[in-house]
Amino acid sequence: MLVGLMGSGKSTIGRRLAQRLDMRFADADDEIERAADMTISDIFARFGEAHFRDGERRVIARLLAGPPLVLATGGGAFINDETRALILRDSLCIWLDADIPTLVDRVGRRSHRPLLKDRDPGEVLRELAAVRNPLYAEAHLRISSASTPHDHTVRAIMGALATCKN
Repeated sequence: MLVGLMGSGKSTIGRRLAQRLDMRFADADDEIERAADMTISDIFARFGEAHFRDGERRVIARLLAGPPLVLATGGGAFINDETRALILRDSLCIWLDADIPTLVDRVGRRSHRPLLKDRDPGEVLRELAAVRNPLYAEAHLRISSASTPHDHTVRAIMGALATCKN
């Protein structure tokens, strides 16, 4: 289970990690959109964040109850107390931690993020980091997701996983 702020690389790194581990990959946001038959932006606009978070929790619970997989969560999933408890109980949780300049650079490449709508990405990410990073710190592992190639981060995760098994 990968957690972290938007732009930390959860989906991209998750796909590569799943390949290395020979496991299925799922992106919780994609699974939520499929279950709701709506985009996340539309869910936020039509029903609000609380409704989205409830659906997110249910989708993550369903995925964790199935066969083992590498799951990338949305940036806010781990902030919900119930979702965080579920993740910590039923998975190995890895926090992909990245600095604000790296996150700003990465989120600037795509425009689908509801929390950034009409706001300065750096300001939003600093605010989110102040609130969320102490909760992300509860993850079982913390891996730096620096502005290096994603394969460096995947190798760091693989090394940490090898250490966990020993």
